[in-house]
Amino acid sequence: MCLSIPSQITKIDRSRNVATVDTMGVAREASLDLIDQQVDVGDYVLIHIGFAMNKIDEADAIHSLEAYQEIIAVMEAEEPEQFIAESDHSTRRGEDG
Repeated sequence: MCLSIPSQITKIDRSRNVATVDTMGVAREASLDLIDQQVDVGDYVLIHIGFAMNKIDEADAIHSLEAYQEIIAVMEAEEPEQFIAESDHSTRRGEDG
């Protein structure tokens, strides 16, 4: 399964047909060769394997980014507890075996 995180275009190189995008604080390049919509700096796009595929509405992009941030926060909060539980399980397994 592929999750497309909304990425905001920060720069466009029309000569190469490539956009520089910001994906949750990470800058990367994405080809504009496959997108069938006009895009400009500030627009949000969904990227798949290095290609901008769809332009999306800013409100939808922001809503999605907020949801991803919530998921990340939950995962980060649960990770230490999960690590401790796995460590306890591993220790008990070692005592039995």
